[in-house]
Amino acid sequence: MTCKIGGGLLALLLATAAQAGTLTATVVGDGTEIARIEMPEGEGWCILWHHSVKGFEVSDCYENRDGRMVLVRSHLPDFAAGLDHIPGRGRQVSDGQGGYWIEDLDEPVPGDAYILRPGLGFVNHRIKAGEQEVSLSAQAPHARVRIALTGDGS
Repeated sequence: MTCKIGGGLLALLLATAAQAGTLTATVVGDGTEIARIEMPEGEGWCILWHHSVKGFEVSDCYENRDGRMVLVRSHLPDFAAGLDHIPGRGRQVSDGQGGYWIEDLDEPVPGDAYILRPGLGFVNHRIKAGEQEVSLSAQAPHARVRIALTGDGS
């Protein structure tokens, strides 16, 4: 039995498969997987944490764009130590509560991955994707954790 798929449908299926991705958080060294989240094209996630001095929540938000990890926006509730907008890198807009968003960053992450060292306790580095939230700090405090978007579903 032979199954025939029209050229347009086949192209759509191949394009969709190529753009699907998987977001993973893995401990560097021993390979322990902390998180695995399916991340379709156009979907996004944020890395959240509490500022170590001021205690408020900060976020960096990413998106799967054509199978690439792209930093889209950041939320900074204050101009605390280490938190400021760099002119020419996105645009700063008020969050209406004394903080600000940096919108339109649109920065591809080299290699679609980076290393993060989750802080202990109240810092609580987390991945939030839709309703799913995973605490990196609870599972690998101070470890080198590789956050990666892969396009092959593995």
